[in-house]
Amino acid sequence: MSIQNTLKALSDPIRREILSMLKKGRLSAGEIVENFPVSGAAVSRHLSVLKEADLIRDEREGKYIYYELNASVLEETLLWLKELKGDKNHD
Repeated sequence: MSIQNTLKALSDPIRREILSMLKKGRLSAGEIVENFPVSGAAVSRHLSVLKEADLIRDEREGKYIYYELNASVLEETLLWLKELKGDKNHD
């Protein structure tokens, strides 16, 4: 896990919103693009950053690509932040 990649990915509000959307279930790239006032290419770049940080996974089905949340990286990051904070209560 690269904390640097994770934190970089989480630093952008559009990427955080994409993660929130995927928390509810997998979505196609087109469904994600519909929710933002930026170009499809810009959303594609955001998806690439999230994928590089291993925060999301993608799967091609026919001509569509579906994205889903990879919660394990978020959990590892939260554990690291708790340790950094000095929180001894690891759930």
